[in-house]
Amino acid sequence: MNTTTSESWSGRLAFILASIGAAVGLGNIWRFPYTLGTSGGSAFVLVYVLGILLVATPIMISEMVIGRHARASAPTALRKIALESGTSRHWGLLGWTGLFALFL
Repeated sequence: MNTTTSESWSGRLAFILASIGAAVGLGNIWRFPYTLGTSGGSAFVLVYVLGILLVATPIMISEMVIGRHARASAPTALRKIALESGTSRHWGLLGWTGLFALFL
């Protein structure tokens, strides 16, 4: 009999702070003032915030929902969900693409 235990976050705040830390990164904090000065100031901030709200936030939420549903890594989660819905198992390649993009 195979018994597995899964760990969980100590609280909601710990999860939120870990997600923010993973999404922001130190490079963005260092580079942002320079990019702000060379790209137009407040106009850049407006476009940047709109881009974050309209593109990055839905992608981040969907990644969290997929990971929570499948309780697996990105490639395994996408393949598992694709098999459950009756589509091609090759959707797992999309998870590998996301992992590859992480290193770019």
